[in-house]
Amino acid sequence: MEDSREATTITPQSPSTSVSKRPNEDAARISIFSESSVRAMRQKLVVPILVVSDLVLAALFWVLAFVLYDTLTAGAPSESAIGLVAFNTIVWIAIRALVGLYPGYGLSPAEELRRQTNVTATTFAVTALLVLSFQAGDRFPVLLLSLAFLQQLLLAPLVRHLVKWGLRKRELWGKPVVVLGAGGTGELLIRTLEDEWGLGFKPVGGFDFHLDQRGGVVEGVASEGTVTDALSLARKQRIDTVVFAMPHIHHEYVAKFVDIASRSFRHVLVVPNMIGMPASVVQSRDFAGIFAVEIKHNLLDYWSRIVKRGLDLLGAAVGVLLMSPLLLAIALLIKLSSPGPVFYKQMRLGSIGRHFYCWKFRTMYSDATQILTELLQSHPNLREEWEREHKLRNDPRITLIGRFLRKSSLDELPQLWNVLRGEMSLVGPRPIVDAEVPKYGEVYELYRRVGPGMTGLWQVSGRSETTYEERVARDAYYVRNWSVWLDFVILARTVKIIILRVGAY
Repeated sequence: MEDSREATTITPQSPSTSVSKRPNEDAARISIFSESSVRAMRQKLVVPILVVSDLVLAALFWVLAFVLYDTLTAGAPSESAIGLVAFNTIVWIAIRALVGLYPGYGLSPAEELRRQTNVTATTFAVTALLVLSFQAGDRFPVLLLSLAFLQQLLLAPLVRHLVKWGLRKRELWGKPVVVLGAGGTGELLIRTLEDEWGLGFKPVGGFDFHLDQRGGVVEGVASEGTVTDALSLARKQRIDTVVFAMPHIHHEYVAKFVDIASRSFRHVLVVPNMIGMPASVVQSRDFAGIFAVEIKHNLLDYWSRIVKRGLDLLGAAVGVLLMSPLLLAIALLIKLSSPGPVFYKQMRLGSIGRHFYCWKFRTMYSDATQILTELLQSHPNLREEWEREHKLRNDPRITLIGRFLRKSSLDELPQLWNVLRGEMSLVGPRPIVDAEVPKYGEVYELYRRVGPGMTGLWQVSGRSETTYEERVARDAYYVRNWSVWLDFVILARTVKIIILRVGAY
């Protein structure tokens, strides 16, 4: 991890030792308060920085919109349009604040993108209504408004991500949280919070009640003590967020812990006993004091599937048109570099268990099957790797141009044809062969609900560096939590992965 982590534990003390006479303990206490004060001051800078960055961004968008409008129409709007620009910007910032985007801690990438998109659409709808109401179309043309809207819709999420990344590099992004976790759930939560830095939750203390009195370390975070010790640590370090990750503890104890924590902390999060359930499509319900959750499966919604298919067709068609010269150049390089066909096809499993031919640019020598057979027979370690991962890290069958195509993922561009035919999606689970079905187990029933994708969650989460079990788990997560926003996030991350060429071989 690039950001520094702080791990501090508080050893339980009896009331008689609440005021220490030892200088080193006093110094430690002063150090804790000093560090927490500095951290609190630094955290207060995050929201102003985000607001200022959004104001600068809005100004740049409008300047560019005016320039484009002047270029396209050979004319400029009246000076009175500046007032509407200011109104639009103020409304945009205000709504972003109302939906929790300042600072936006705890929001998944898909949820943050959904909120940002809704805010931009709402802001420009309000501005358009104002223009129509005052008949100000001549002073504030629809074309100008549309140019600014498209810029903000497409670029605002990217700029917000870059600003968060910059804050993280300077150790400003994120707030400390204490995790009260039992067993593997606590470990999984801490590991997830460490990996998903965009959430902004930085665990500084983990308390696993299954550890012995000597304490221990969970995912690099110090763990020791009881609930009282954990809450004491949080108060002394001015931490306002506590996460309870104890799904198997009786609900009466959880309710008691939460009641104690809610007296001192503004944010109390509880990880329920619902591991493996959809997370992004859950809504809380109150049945006259009885708590319930509603779980929606987006992939069972007819209109959601229509929207996904429409985006696939639009994306694939635009991709083929824009990348036609690149496709022809790659085909020519493959033909000139080694004998054999330009394309390679393999039978894969699609939705509802239907088979289809998955197309790729050929990246191996024509006699690849013979090479693999001889290699696996003479190298047991490679045979074990092949049986475990269904691929080899140093594969001698791959050509020179093929290695580049795989590293950059350009070998998968012919799958745009599969997308147009409805056999694949732009985003989805990894396309598998029949021999892999037993390894998916019960997850295969989830896999069958949606067509495989050109890219997917596993490709943007380590790609070939992930284990097979992790790939299966990510495919299951994608199907359970699918949304249009998740697809957009994965597509954006795919572009980043391709440019950096991370994790493929």
